[in-house]
Amino acid sequence: MSTDFPYVAMNRFKINRGKEAQFEEVWRSRDSHLASVPGFKSFTLLKGPENDDHTLYASHSIWESRDAFVDWTKSEAFRMAHKNAGDTQGVYQGHPEFEGFEAVDLG
Repeated sequence: MSTDFPYVAMNRFKINRGKEAQFEEVWRSRDSHLASVPGFKSFTLLKGPENDDHTLYASHSIWESRDAFVDWTKSEAFRMAHKNAGDTQGVYQGHPEFEGFEAVDLG
């Protein structure tokens, strides 16, 4: 379904305690290729609560539309941005948990 309203793509990550700096450095030093992607608006990495065994993080990107986000996931830019995603053994507790949100037109 295509819309003219923004789309928010979020991934939630459970990061093993003591590995937060390593996780943040991966994000800080990576070449995301997002700036040149059609429909991309912004990206933020959020640090959440600490639990006994992990710290919760969320990546938060805003897109012009759901279609723009889906197109990016099928692109070479997406493959390049994620090519080293598996090189962080011992950092993650499981796979990221994706959540996508479409804006609601209240007008």
